[in-house]
Amino acid sequence: MATKFIQQVMSPEELKNNYPLPDEHKKLKVQRDKEIADIFTGDSDKFLVIIGPCSADNEDSVCDYMNRLAKVQEKVKDKILIVPRIYTNKPRTTGHGYKGIVSQPDPEKAPDLSQGIIAMRKMHLRSISETHLFAADEMLYPDNWTYIDDILSYVAIGARSVENQQHRLVSSGLDIPVGMKNPTSGTLSIMLNSCYAAQHSHTFMFRDWEVKTDGNPLAHCILRGSNNKHNQAQPNYHYEDIKLLLELYNEQDLVNPSCIIDCNHYTLYKFFDFL
Repeated sequence: MATKFIQQVMSPEELKNNYPLPDEHKKLKVQRDKEIADIFTGDSDKFLVIIGPCSADNEDSVCDYMNRLAKVQEKVKDKILIVPRIYTNKPRTTGHGYKGIVSQPDPEKAPDLSQGIIAMRKMHLRSISETHLFAADEMLYPDNWTYIDDILSYVAIGARSVENQQHRLVSSGLDIPVGMKNPTSGTLSIMLNSCYAAQHSHTFMFRDWEVKTDGNPLAHCILRGSNNKHNQAQPNYHYEDIKLLLELYNEQDLVNPSCIIDCNHYTLYKFFDFL
């Protein structure tokens, strides 16, 4: 058999019991999630900025950054709502290389998923405790979602995952905003189809269960640039691109037509409210 079973990883329930989110932070998250949702529904005129490092692989460094970011949030709170990026899974184009703290909690040592999920959750909990900010992460592996579903306030689906059926269906059961990136080809229809799927109810198998989702009205598009036929990077978020996206939103009868602009991987995302 080509697959070797190394060790059984603890369940999401066990991890949450061992490293729980304190009750006072649960209340803060409810409040924060409402503020974020209000931006997407048009009930708030603030901008949403999702910002942070490409890979969160060192707890001390991440929390130092988050504490600095919290001070910025306090200064701009009347106009901007900041969601920090704590990306713990790193996609690799060829499959090789460092895959994030979940897979390899110590970059100098061998991969260890059992310790990785602990390191991931402890880092999130520390950041929340010190800053009261609730983070964004990429849902690279849908099965990993339930290990941190109680502590994230935003989820992104990457350009190489956006066409995957499991990502779309799991997104339909999230109660926080989920952003669908356009694929590397730049094809808008794939991204919009993912939004449509995520905004509607589905029944499917997830973690050995038959589940039914309600649909996620906060699913939306992320314009992240594309590659042309010569494999050259090009932007896709000029005025005419935004206008076209709004027209396509309306054609598909998607609710809360909103868009995150990925500024060509300079780790700054900006929200545009079309309502």
